[in-house]
Amino acid sequence: MKIGNIEVNNPVFLAPMAGVTDWAFRTVCAELGAGVTVTEMVSSRALVYKDKKSAKLLRKNEGSICGAQIFGNDPEIMAEGARLALEISGCDFIDINMGCPMPKIANSGDGCGLMRTPELAGEILAAVVKAVDVPVTVKCRLGWDKGNINVLDFTKRMEDNGAALVAVHGRTRAMLYTGVADWDYIHKVKDQLSIPVIANGDITGGEAAVKCLKRTGADGIMIGRSTFGDPWIFEEVAYALRGEEYPGRPVLADRIAKAVHQFQLSEQDHGEKIACLEARKHFAWYLRGVSHASFYKREISSLTTMADIYRVAKDVVRDLK
Repeated sequence: MKIGNIEVNNPVFLAPMAGVTDWAFRTVCAELGAGVTVTEMVSSRALVYKDKKSAKLLRKNEGSICGAQIFGNDPEIMAEGARLALEISGCDFIDINMGCPMPKIANSGDGCGLMRTPELAGEILAAVVKAVDVPVTVKCRLGWDKGNINVLDFTKRMEDNGAALVAVHGRTRAMLYTGVADWDYIHKVKDQLSIPVIANGDITGGEAAVKCLKRTGADGIMIGRSTFGDPWIFEEVAYALRGEEYPGRPVLADRIAKAVHQFQLSEQDHGEKIACLEARKHFAWYLRGVSHASFYKREISSLTTMADIYRVAKDVVRDLK
């Protein structure tokens, strides 16, 4: 598979997720087998206005093909935002968010809101493609709601305006993250396009990944919420796609060591204060399914220093192994 002129040997994507896929987490997922990663979404307008916090989100990780994701609804600002995102990050491709369902984004005409204005979405894509010299991809949903599923016309318009790839989440905006992703619609998208199509939604492990690819005929898969606290899902999927039996997740001590590694990377990127705030969320995810972990989850909710992280990690391994 190719994203424009980029050869993709491992078409298993980590989905871009605001507040989750920072440089540290993307690095860990790449270490464990994510073939393509994408930054958190960044406002094109914020980039044009030189917002330092937004620019910092665009740090490119090593170990995978990496894209920078931007959002907005003004063709000129999006074009300039894309140019700046590429200049700041040095990423391999630009991804345009046309799928975010959150009201703050979609109701403003950004994200999935662009699926209600397909002509404007096409103009934005064409402007971005013209502005940068790397491939431009699009992530979208099935449509605004059940009565307005327009993903077939929409993705064809994206191809016609220069998209190198489309990733389709098999839910509508109204569904948010509830219900069941419709892989059959993704199959219909794949049938009509000549560019690569990536399937997203309900890929919860190796078995689901194999079923999704078979059902959709997609060129690759994108995994989102199933990665929370479980970057080893990329290992599991790799085994499944090779037709091999997965030996299982590492023991708790090794999983906690990987979590601490992520938080150390986060400290390098954000500093101790922000790294600890991020760790409160991610560390709790790493303990999902671990028996008798409730006490330590309460401890995690008040982490303020890296010393706290090291202490809790040591206690978890000692008491819960």
